[in-house]
Amino acid sequence: MPDQSILPKKLINKLAIAAAPLATKEMVELNDEFYHWQKQSFKDYDVNELVYARAMYVDLVLKKVWCQQHLDEHQISLIAVGGYGRGELHPHSDVDILILTQNKISKDVEQLICAFITELWDVRLEIGHSVRSVKECMKQADNDVTIATNLLESRLICGNQQLEQQLRPYLVNDKFWPSERFFVAKREEQVHRHQQYKGAAYTLEPNLKSNPGGLRDIQNISWVALRHFDANDLEGLVSHNYLTENEYIELMECQEYLWRMRFALHVVAGRSENRLLFDFQGPVANMMGFGDDGKAAIERMMKRFFRIINYVSEINEMLLQHFEQAILNKDKVDDVTDIDKHFSIVGNLIKAKSNRAFTRPELFLKLFLAFADNPKVKGIHSSTIRQMRNARRRLISGLNDYAECRRLFIELISHPRGLGPAFNFMHKHDILAAYLPEWRNIVGQMQFDMFHAYSVDEHSYRLMKNLYRFTLEEHHHEFPLCSQIVQRIRKPYILYLAGIFHDIAKGRGGMHSELGAVDALAFGKMHNLTDTDTKMISWLVKYHLLMSVTAQRKDISNPDVIKEFALVVRDQAHLDYLYCLTVADMRATNESLWNSWKSNLLQELYFSTKRAFRRGLEKPVNARTNIRENQVKAMVLLNEQGITEETIKPLWKTFKADYFLRYAPAQISWHSRHIISHDKLQPLVLISDEAYRGGTEVFVYTKARSNIFARIVANLGMKKLSIHDAKILTSKDGYTLNTFVILDSRGQPIKDAYFADDIKTSLIAALKSEEDLCLIKRPIPQKIRQFKVRTQVSFIEQTNRQYTSIEIVTLDRPGLLAEIGQVFQTCSLIVHMAKVTTFGERAEDVFIVSNKNGQPLSIEEQNQLESLLCESDENQ
Repeated sequence: MPDQSILPKKLINKLAIAAAPLATKEMVELNDEFYHWQKQSFKDYDVNELVYARAMYVDLVLKKVWCQQHLDEHQISLIAVGGYGRGELHPHSDVDILILTQNKISKDVEQLICAFITELWDVRLEIGHSVRSVKECMKQADNDVTIATNLLESRLICGNQQLEQQLRPYLVNDKFWPSERFFVAKREEQVHRHQQYKGAAYTLEPNLKSNPGGLRDIQNISWVALRHFDANDLEGLVSHNYLTENEYIELMECQEYLWRMRFALHVVAGRSENRLLFDFQGPVANMMGFGDDGKAAIERMMKRFFRIINYVSEINEMLLQHFEQAILNKDKVDDVTDIDKHFSIVGNLIKAKSNRAFTRPELFLKLFLAFADNPKVKGIHSSTIRQMRNARRRLISGLNDYAECRRLFIELISHPRGLGPAFNFMHKHDILAAYLPEWRNIVGQMQFDMFHAYSVDEHSYRLMKNLYRFTLEEHHHEFPLCSQIVQRIRKPYILYLAGIFHDIAKGRGGMHSELGAVDALAFGKMHNLTDTDTKMISWLVKYHLLMSVTAQRKDISNPDVIKEFALVVRDQAHLDYLYCLTVADMRATNESLWNSWKSNLLQELYFSTKRAFRRGLEKPVNARTNIRENQVKAMVLLNEQGITEETIKPLWKTFKADYFLRYAPAQISWHSRHIISHDKLQPLVLISDEAYRGGTEVFVYTKARSNIFARIVANLGMKKLSIHDAKILTSKDGYTLNTFVILDSRGQPIKDAYFADDIKTSLIAALKSEEDLCLIKRPIPQKIRQFKVRTQVSFIEQTNRQYTSIEIVTLDRPGLLAEIGQVFQTCSLIVHMAKVTTFGERAEDVFIVSNKNGQPLSIEEQNQLESLLCESDENQ
């Protein structure tokens, strides 16, 4: 550790052992003073100095308290471990200490230790402590690699030096966590940690410490080097020929950037925080000198961050493989297979034969083609990674400038295993960015919302992997329809190229789908693709959002919606490609938001459109024919229940034609048999036993009142149920027939019968109540509050002139639908249909309404409604 000259002299003098004793209050004031100095020094000092300075300052505090508690009079030692043992402490990092004792300590010493720890907490130090004898240390460290690692980094702060020296020989003994065992444990620890992040480095709210490519990956290299080479820092790896001088400098620059970011994050959060959450990103970017121009500053900071963690991941992989070959003798492999004059397979790694392997640009692509050709290959040899990194940085233009590279790229994308591990490594080692300049522009591109979980390039990469997954037999059960379609598609590479370009224009301004479609046309021409294939790729890029938007925001039970969608899609081939691309895209956006509801919506839209193509778009099904078919099929189901046509006909005469168009025969039968046996003076609530479109169906039949929609959505919202679809109809005799499709808080249909009964009982009570609806305003969660989504109300022209279609885009928040329902009630509107869609923090809901006279809204009524809905902005 550096000397104490960086610390303010006033603090050093007051904390000196010989200086006057300090009360707890004085110590707290000194801590506040030091923290203020550290925060103010961020712009002027190297972050390394500030991180070491806090460790030195804490040393002084601990020594002072140790002596004031008279622990220096006893045969025990105070030892720093973990990050503190390395002399590295960020502003709010935990201070991990070990109090090393003899085998037994007296009650008096035990009380003094308790008083010491309590005093440290009182002076606002976050202490992590353990009290152990030398024997206990060794016993626990033998069974726990984390404890062992902490001890390897330990250093004496004060106390009995001889006791600490008793521990030291155990730590350097070859029997204590031998290199082989230690390396395997730390490697497995890293693999497990990366799996928690699903292998993704480019998450939009990364953990600076634990994320793949984060600080822990740098530390992992250091720990293995410390145990194997007894190297106290990474510089020692240069002398052992494991790092080049340039790689060492690069790694130190990466660490410094991550340290600066973590230091700023601690200051902004005011606590020990390693997650760079959205609400911290702006202030952290400003503190780091990226400016205070909002998203632009964050964008600059995060692009740099994503490059840094990619460098760290690459060096980490290369060095750990080096260690594996040295420590586990994996470099002595007899299993060597020649591929061609450029590459061979060593064990299960592909290795360049020459030290000048990438002097010709096409050899980058040949490496990955060889990877795809040989299923035995699991990775790239560390020496080849190093060569590839160096050669990649010497490139003066995109690889796609070379005709041979273009030919090989199309060959790779068309290869049956081209999108397998070969593509993983191509993305991981930035060769895709080196090939496509447009891709390079989206590397690390932020997406400022709660809907997307990854940067643009990571999302696009995951989409590609989803498409490839559809081709693998072992995954056919996951998405059988996608798998069936991909099996019969003659040119899967069209799908893959559409996946590469679908978001490639994000961040440029303008409609990214249209800009990307233009890029795709240029790519097809440049790569000599057929005109037909090029146009298909470009069309898919342009319309890649069409299917998800139609399924989630329109009434796909309406034949007019299907016809409108089918006219854009044109034929079965376009539909097949678009369906697979849409499923892969939605799943790659945020795995936690994908659910059976979305899956079923897309499938229903796919099959409805397929039927429309078979029938012919110029021959739409007559509405009367549809009504008659649904009634006949429903009647068959009712007859099976012992219900005759004479019993049911009077009820059906009260239903309007729309009812028989918008409900399937099974639903009509289900509703009818319960209604005829129900007391019409009481509300009827039915909850489906089986999932409908992946959700639970709630059907309500009751006498029409103006506030029914508001009451229902408020009641369901209080039970933390999300509403995804609503059909609201009124019978000729003044009864509502309302259907809501709901999911629980985990995005699943209701499976608990007791919960279903509770929902039913609660809804009936709410519908019977004569009291005015009173909404309880719930606070907006902090995670959502940081986003500013201005409420926008749009009135969309309807083909059915009887109604008005309203689109409301606003901040999603607890009780939003109930708020909207109450506004509709205030305006005396009748709701006929609702499609509720949430994209992260944005709610994008569509309602079909009419005024109380059943007429479309006038301009005055529209203005009043918009004004009331936009009042919510004032409360955000």
